[in-house]
Amino acid sequence: MSDILRTDSLTVGYGEKAVVAALTLRAEAGKLLTLIGPNGAGKSTILKTLIRQLEPLGGAVWLSGRELKSLSQTELARESAAVLTERPRPELMRCFDVVAAGRYPHTGRLGTLSAHDRAVVQETMELVGLEEIAEQDFERISDGQRQRVMLARALCQEPKLLVLDEPTSFLDIRNKLEFLHLLRMLAREKHIAVIMSLHELDLAQKFSDEIVCIRDGRADRIGTPEEIFTGDYIGALYGVERGRYEPIFGSVEPEGLSDPPQVFVIGGGGAGIPIYRRLHRMGIPFAAGVLHENDLDTPVAQALASHVILEAAFEPVSPERVEEAKQRMLQCRYVLCPLESFGSMNRANEALRDYAQAQNLLAPLDEWGIE
Repeated sequence: MSDILRTDSLTVGYGEKAVVAALTLRAEAGKLLTLIGPNGAGKSTILKTLIRQLEPLGGAVWLSGRELKSLSQTELARESAAVLTERPRPELMRCFDVVAAGRYPHTGRLGTLSAHDRAVVQETMELVGLEEIAEQDFERISDGQRQRVMLARALCQEPKLLVLDEPTSFLDIRNKLEFLHLLRMLAREKHIAVIMSLHELDLAQKFSDEIVCIRDGRADRIGTPEEIFTGDYIGALYGVERGRYEPIFGSVEPEGLSDPPQVFVIGGGGAGIPIYRRLHRMGIPFAAGVLHENDLDTPVAQALASHVILEAAFEPVSPERVEEAKQRMLQCRYVLCPLESFGSMNRANEALRDYAQAQNLLAPLDEWGIE
């Protein structure tokens, strides 16, 4: 893969005020490079500088081996295309016409579409699944369809670089997934370098090839999703104080309850997660256990519970953890157990359930609104 775009100690900002400094990036053909970071960090400023809507305050941008400032406007439009956050509102235009506007770098001064240009428009609309709405008024289609139309218009420029600023902001979850899947497919099949900003961290984690984290006027960290989404780094990047980002699931968890637990949940295998969330929403502090360190329940329990009793991964639940769980149960008013079956590794949890029942602590789940 070759570098389509690279920056050398790039400083971006407005007027004489620098927003992000000393930025060194590489965007490769066929790959998705994603900028993340808190609001106001400078992500949009970077993207606007990469497409020459803003002049750099220092350093340089190289596009297809040429310095960006040396390209004419037509040359720039043939090399790169952008889909920005502003909602376009072209009046009285068919979707075909909006997409066809992307051919302007290739049509000459009169803007007349040749047979080849029309074929490119038609092919691009089919590629992104728009052929059925080609004749519809752009103002009368859905947000998801509009975003595809704007993507098709950008692709009609036949760019080597595609820049998108928060392209999924107005989309529902289905259209977010479809749009990013389409981007990834286009990058690989058309050998386009894609640079975008995203607020949806779970999607950035799942679709990006490389992540650039912008904070405090600099690139705080650059790496693969596996390198970025680890430990507590995302919380530190965004300054999260009332909750946490769970990199295993790609989910945000609210701040846990710290009061002495009133309920003990015997969970595992994901069965406890709905109960943890319900108790947390009800404001009822709870304890969870005995969970293995690698259990599906464990990250959510650690985020939300007042206390979690853990056992080492792949080890049977030890007598010490069982005794700890019993003592914790006796300090609670109720015990909930969503587990319907037990395996050899958590057989002790079955004994804990029976112990809770013998102590008249085991409560039916339906009394807590849990099916």
